[in-house]
Parts: sequence; structure tokens; C-alpha cells
Amino acid sequence: MTRRVVAGVSRMPPILLVAGMAAVLSCAALLTACGGTDGGASPLPTATIAVTTSPSVSPSLSPTPGASSGTSPALTPVTLSFMRDGQLCAVERWLEDASDADVLRALLRGPTPEERAHGVTTAVPRGVRLLEFDRRAAEANVDLSGAFARAGDSAQVQARMAQIVYTVTGLREGAGPRVVLRINGVPLDGLPSSDGDVECFPMRSGYRALEPAIFVEQPGLGGALSSPFALAGTASVYEGSFTARLVDDRGRRIVSVVVQATRGAPGRGRFRQVVAFSTSAKSGTLLVYDLSMKDGSRQDLVRIPVTFTSE
Repeated sequence: MTRRVVAGVSRMPPILLVAGMAAVLSCAALLTACGGTDGGASPLPTATIAVTTSPSVSPSLSPTPGASSGTSPALTPVTLSFMRDGQLCAVERWLEDASDADVLRALLRGPTPEERAHGVTTAVPRGVRLLEFDRRAAEANVDLSGAFARAGDSAQVQARMAQIVYTVTGLREGAGPRVVLRINGVPLDGLPSSDGDVECFPMRSGYRALEPAIFVEQPGLGGALSSPFALAGTASVYEGSFTARLVDDRGRRIVSVVVQATRGAPGRGRFRQVVAFSTSAKSGTLLVYDLSMKDGSRQDLVRIPVTFTSE
């Protein structure tokens, strides 16, 4: 039986004066600072691929990471799970000195205006606060304020829980596969909605229906790509095969590859592939799609805006 939860409650450095024989010269130093704002059923491929990317000038989708120096803050790329067109969408952000709890807080604040301009939305109600976050090897405990239980229809309620589960389980390799949600310290079994109670699942497997046919988790929307980059996620398409095409900001093709998932539809398989490319463009779009068996047209198309950088 579902348990119902009701909402509760620079200084500038000193100027050095240098005395001369005939005049007094004053020198001012200019200080510059930089900052920045699974539990699935499909097996993973055996190959492990490590790809390092370094950001450069990025569009307004994500903050521009600063140049590395001994005094620059550490900027970490993180992936947040939002919604787009009623389905889950991975968004890449660069956060300063980000802890796991900081990533959750960024999710709760919602998409930026620039991300919203690309159709990104959130099902998490406004005003939800992270009260506690404790992640262990096998389990992650997420305690949220009562605003998380705000009324909504069943689709909205399910989506808000999925956003938390996907963001937490995607925090880092080896993250705990189970997410225990709590509201004001009370374990959450489910939430009431305007059209019936919605069960709370602790694993991604309970929310697979919210993944698009081709769900790209890496790179996320707004990601910074250097060559080669890793393309990873899950797919449920005919024979597990689809196309990934990278185009520049004028729509010209940079590279196109065929990607193979570990399982074809109606199942859902994982994919991970390294893609090399060369371009002088600053930004572009990653297009992923499969072809219709009926007429060869593109279907299940997903557009992911990205920027290009060199290591």
C-alpha cells in the first residue's frame, strides 16, 4: 500500500608606492578572477573507454570554465537529469568545487533560461530543498523538504522522482544503484497525484518509460566536446542500430557514425562509442536518429547542442 506524504513544512591588493628622486609613481595591480556559475537489465559492453575533455569558449548553455591556474577554482562537469518533450534529458553543467550534494541542489534549482530556450523543463516543484544527502556503496539517501510532495498529475509526479533517481545514480562511476527518497525524514513509498497514487521506485528500471528511444547521457545538452569524445547512453530501436551525426553551427556535417546498442527493440540496450572529429567551428549539434523501415526517413530524432574545444 502506498504511503502518502504531505508537504511540511577582491579586496584589491594594496597599491605599491615607489619613491623616485623627482616624482612619485603609483602602480595599481589589476586583479582578475574566473569562475562558473543503474540498475537496468541490459549488460554493459566489456570495453572501458576513458576520454578527457577540456572546455573552452562555450555558449550560454553552460558557464565558461576559466583558464587553469594555481588560484582558479576547480570546475567539474556534471550531468543533471531534466525533462524535454515529456522525456528525460541529460544536461551538462560546469560547477565550481561541486560536491555530490551541490549537484542535487543544482537540479532542484531547475534549468537555466538558456536551457529552457532549448526546450528543457523540470517536473520538480519550486522551493524544494535538500535536507540531507548520504551516498554509500549500495544506497543513496536523499532527504527533501515537503515541497517535493506538492500536488500534480501522475506524469508530473513520476517525472520528478525520475529526475532525482537518474541524477543521483549518474553522479559517478560506481554510484549506489538504489535511491531512497525521504520527505522531512520520512521514507517515501509513493505520492498522491490528481489521478491516483504514484509508486516511488528506488532504481532507474522503474522509470525506463520516460527515456526517449535514443537516450544520450554523454554528452549532455550543452556539453563541451574535444576529439575524440565518448557517446554513451541507452537505446530501444530496431536491431539496436542508429546514426549519430555531428554538424557545425551552419548545419554542415562534421562526422557521421553508425552506433550499435547491446540490444534491439522492444528491449533496451546500452551503447558506448568513441567518436573522432575535426572542425574549426566553435559550436554545433549532435543529431541521433534511426531510420524508418518503411520509407527510410529519420525517426526518434534528438538534437543536442554542443560546443567544440581542444585539449
